[in-house]
Amino acid sequence: MVNCCGLVTVKNEPVPLKSIAVEVSVQGHVATVSSTLQYENQEQSPLEAIFVFPLPGEAAVCRFSAKIGQTEVVAEVQEKQKAQEQYDDALSSGQQAFLLEESDESPDVFKLSVGSLPPGEKASVSLDYVTELAVQADDGLRLCLPAVLNPRYQPQGSDSGSGGSAQVSSVPAGSVPYSLSLSAHVSSPHPISRVESNCPLDPLNYLNTEKTQATVSLAAGHQFDRDVELLLYYQDTHQPTAIVEAAQASAKPGSLMGDPVVMLSLYPEFPKDVMSSMTSHGEFLFVVDRSGSMECPMHLGSGSLDRISSARETLLLLLKSLPMGCYFNIIGFGSSYESFFPKSVEYSQKTMDEALQKVKEMRADLGGTEILQPLKHIYSQPCLPDQPRQLFLFTDGEVGNTKEVLDLVKTNAGSHRCFSFGIGEGASTALISGVAKQARGHAQFITGQDRMQPKVMQSLRFALQPAVVDISVKWNVPKEVSVTLLSPPIRVVFQGQRALLYAQLTGESSGDTEGSVTVKYSLAKQPVENQLSFSLKPAEDTGMAVHRLGARTLIQSLEVEEREQDGEKEGAKEKVIELSVQSGVSSAFTAFIAVHKGDGEALQGQLLRRHVPTPMLNLRGCSLTGFSSSVLERDMKLSELDDRADQLVCSASEFVVGTKSKCKMHKRSSMSAKKKAEGSLASRVKGFFSKQLQGGFFSKQGACEVLECDEDCDEVDFDSPAPTSKPVRDPLLQLISLQKASGSWVLEAALAEVLVKTEEEVSKPKPAQVDQEVWATVLALVWLYGFKMEAQEEWQFLAMKAVSWIQAQKVASVSECVQAGNTLLGCQVQKDTLGL
Repeated sequence: MVNCCGLVTVKNEPVPLKSIAVEVSVQGHVATVSSTLQYENQEQSPLEAIFVFPLPGEAAVCRFSAKIGQTEVVAEVQEKQKAQEQYDDALSSGQQAFLLEESDESPDVFKLSVGSLPPGEKASVSLDYVTELAVQADDGLRLCLPAVLNPRYQPQGSDSGSGGSAQVSSVPAGSVPYSLSLSAHVSSPHPISRVESNCPLDPLNYLNTEKTQATVSLAAGHQFDRDVELLLYYQDTHQPTAIVEAAQASAKPGSLMGDPVVMLSLYPEFPKDVMSSMTSHGEFLFVVDRSGSMECPMHLGSGSLDRISSARETLLLLLKSLPMGCYFNIIGFGSSYESFFPKSVEYSQKTMDEALQKVKEMRADLGGTEILQPLKHIYSQPCLPDQPRQLFLFTDGEVGNTKEVLDLVKTNAGSHRCFSFGIGEGASTALISGVAKQARGHAQFITGQDRMQPKVMQSLRFALQPAVVDISVKWNVPKEVSVTLLSPPIRVVFQGQRALLYAQLTGESSGDTEGSVTVKYSLAKQPVENQLSFSLKPAEDTGMAVHRLGARTLIQSLEVEEREQDGEKEGAKEKVIELSVQSGVSSAFTAFIAVHKGDGEALQGQLLRRHVPTPMLNLRGCSLTGFSSSVLERDMKLSELDDRADQLVCSASEFVVGTKSKCKMHKRSSMSAKKKAEGSLASRVKGFFSKQLQGGFFSKQGACEVLECDEDCDEVDFDSPAPTSKPVRDPLLQLISLQKASGSWVLEAALAEVLVKTEEEVSKPKPAQVDQEVWATVLALVWLYGFKMEAQEEWQFLAMKAVSWIQAQKVASVSECVQAGNTLLGCQVQKDTLGL
């Protein structure tokens, strides 16, 4: 059974990792994160500790060191195989060694090996990384410290045991045996408005009167059992900025580190007349995760929808917001995939109604998270003429073949744009951000108490914007200075969204100290130009963060190039290794290695290996505690299946009873793994939790069913179930569900119910010459603008459809309608506000 008490692993072994301390330094849109991990060997033999953990997918790991006693050993970057061999050699000769390497399958998973810790020895390991802060829908800048590393689904037949694949050890999120402390120093050229987090924070402390510098800390006692998210809000976030960072003094001029590097943050602004017209064309493909973990709640608070229910509501909103004349389809995926229609269909009342009925029936019942095959199926379908393909991908999962998925998306990037959404704790940043980046789209993460709908509708707004084409970038610098672009070419531009450019500046100007960059593109057949001027004079010490982010950007491009060549050509891999070693930034082909030779005497005793656990999806409110049903369906060794099943059932039973009771399930631990699997263990646990949690409590009957106890079993104590009430449906969703594909509403009892009126009260004030459908549509618009302005981002597109429909009816008495609607509903909405 799982012993979650004290610093032990699931096998009752002491956990050598005791605490993690994180210091964050934010400068504008860039964060430098320094983590110190404290290890202690409390066993009687030398120890090797293995810790597999997530980092942001775009992070550039740039420093790694270890401190034993008073001696600090700074790691160096080496070719990965060479570093691994040096680590093994050090351990076999009794020396202490430290190895940090990126996973072969995904750039957001790292493996830290701490080797040959003598009995009673303490060691602290420090690693630094720099990362860009992503801009959110509300203009906040998001920094995420990922903690949750969910089991990564390996597709059937894939090689999950190749070199570089790291074994993940997990415990329920509430049982993580190490703590986290975090402090952040924030500096910005613009005043800092506020800092928010999904975890408790101490009050924000401003360091100057201009409020451009501040510190904030995580409240004491935080257990690192969830992703920690910081949201930073600056005034005038959308101002374009340029940072020129000086060269590294010790580096050779002409090399990346030996020249200044500039980072440009551009915020393109589109002409208002162009933005007022949304496209009515497009093929919209909504690809929705239907794996078992989508039954987990959106967050751990009371009243939280499960993820699949939130996805259903979001699909309702999307289907109602699509423009007439477009095409669409919905594909659900898990271990297999299912399409609503054999191919994309034209959007009409008939196809919308058919799709909505299937959305209502959609369940999280497709097993694991296998995304490669549905994407291959989509890309095998020919694109429709004059209907640009827009792919919306929703997933809470992680896959073991992230790089393979990204390569597939990149290969097909010319045929579509992809807007991706990571749902909940542990969604892979490399997967979510990567597919959007490769396919010229936009990525969003829905965590904590975020609502899915506003973020999805922002992406729909991007998708409906006229496509930007013919993008070009021109650098204007003195003739003595040359520019080498480190970033890939800009392939997509969205209104108000940041575009980042990194470039190396070689040479010095004797006169001009100013440079500029001009971005030109065509938008709705109109030429648009945005320009940003910047000083060539380097900024004050920025800790080489800009150089390292530039290096990481170039390394990622070269890694993709190497995978495309599939080893057939020499060059890309060698360039990556050379650049990684020169810049001190990690890559897929290099690793950090540090060896401490100590007093030269070999350690005595057998070397023990300990896996430090990471938190998995929290059992509280989640059907399978991070073990999706696919875990039991995979081709596993019988012994591994037995371990997983034991952990799952015993974790579940312990949580249900609230204490380690004498439940009969614990007495059945000798039951073979095969019998457990054949008995549909996963489906029983999944069904139990999904049913019980809908009511917000665990019943004795339900728990006894899943634990195979008799219903009158007195060995288990249960709290009395709390009375539950039938959930009240959101009136906004009710109103949205009543809208027709054309954009109109019908005068009916269901509409009157949303307006909290009787049918007679709604019908009586209708102006005599006005059609009932026009009257109903005006009432719906008045209600939206009168009572639901806080959710306007969610209903703006269906309101635009309604206005267009009314205008097409050429109604002469719109003003009278609006006035009568205001009187009926007690509102004061102006006709101009409605867009009429």
